[in-house]
Amino acid sequence: MPKETFQAKFEYLDEIREFVGAIATQGGFSDKEIYNIQLAADEAASNIIEHAYEGIKDALMEITCNMEGSTITISMFDKGKSFDPSNVKQPDVEADLSERQIGGLGVFLMRKIMDDVHYESNSKGNLLVMKKRRG
Repeated sequence: MPKETFQAKFEYLDEIREFVGAIATQGGFSDKEIYNIQLAADEAASNIIEHAYEGIKDALMEITCNMEGSTITISMFDKGKSFDPSNVKQPDVEADLSERQIGGLGVFLMRKIMDDVHYESNSKGNLLVMKKRRG
């Protein structure tokens, strides 16, 4: 089960996308599926950097990426502030851009792209698990 530790900084998003993309490629996902999986991982990592580790320097996040049969599982672990994604309101994607609420699209995209998105928090840290089946 490939596991990498990344600095929780926006400049490491390319490396995170490459890490996830390599596993998805090995798993036989199409180019479009790989792009979407990388987008979900990018949104998740961005949320960790921006919200969980807001104002914290030298923070780390662990990312595990694994293929089981036709399903990729991406797990992101951080020790930042906890977050309850169920409190994020569904964005009105039909609303005029000038009337849309800022934020909330990352969670929306993750849920839209991935087949399963699960989040849990405890005294050890926060764990986000996303799964996507091929095809």
